[in-house]
Amino acid sequence: MTELVVVSGKGGTGKTTVVASLAALARDAVIADCDVDAANLHLLLHPQVEKTVSYEGSEVAEVNPAMCTGCGACAESCRFAAVVRRNGAHAVDPLSCEGCGVCAAVCPEKAVKLSPRLSGWIYISKSPYGTVVHGELRPGEETSGKLVSQVKMRAREIGRQERADLLLADGAPGIGCPVIASLSGAHAALAVTEPSRSALHDLERVVAVARQFRAQPLVVINKADLAPDLADEIELYAQREGIPVLARIPYDEKAVAALVAQRPLVEHGDSPAAEAIRALWERLTAERGLKTPPSIGASRWTT
Repeated sequence: MTELVVVSGKGGTGKTTVVASLAALARDAVIADCDVDAANLHLLLHPQVEKTVSYEGSEVAEVNPAMCTGCGACAESCRFAAVVRRNGAHAVDPLSCEGCGVCAAVCPEKAVKLSPRLSGWIYISKSPYGTVVHGELRPGEETSGKLVSQVKMRAREIGRQERADLLLADGAPGIGCPVIASLSGAHAALAVTEPSRSALHDLERVVAVARQFRAQPLVVINKADLAPDLADEIELYAQREGIPVLARIPYDEKAVAALVAQRPLVEHGDSPAAEAIRALWERLTAERGLKTPPSIGASRWTT
């Protein structure tokens, strides 16, 4: 099973629009939405949730009032002011607690313990385009990378069970923990960029991260006709780096109409952008039929 992660380096490049259309063209892929802070792929694929799994990715401190002597060691040591005094003993404000465990370590009476905290949920769903796995992080939680790892792990398990040829993952924007987790173990990273200076800079960063995790970088230039000179500059950069540019997608107002209709672009009638994405899919499938690539380190994709 080939793992293809679609990344962007920055938000707003059209990454999720491309993923939804690739999912519609693939039909039998296992799809993972790895943007757990703001998952939105389900808006276009309309999955029906079949299973919800609670995710406990962090811990919260709890004080046993029967054992607490009120010495205040925990309050003095807490850098987040999460320990407060109540009725002669101390207690922990769960909204302020970071789960670092210092209070438990310094308590002479061993009255403080760390307990798992609900950090979010994992959803396993069925859609017209295949099984969809996505996560939702609770507000204020900071374990997005760990949740993405769990989402991908379950997507891999389902892919093996369904004997799928492709695991298609929609990565988060940027190069932070969720992107690192989504690229871990991936065979290829399809970077969706746009013709702007900031997008080129962010493309360079996300390519470096993909290579760090041995995922072969590929490039798609979205809205390429809005600034042809900058699109050419991005393509020259890709050529220097030996990165295949698989498509130039033109600006297309029908893409907006497809989003408003909550449908993948390739299923919302013929349009220049839809045709470009179909050509992109043909280039992807031309490489070994999207079967599992050779061992890590070998060349997996050709120009």
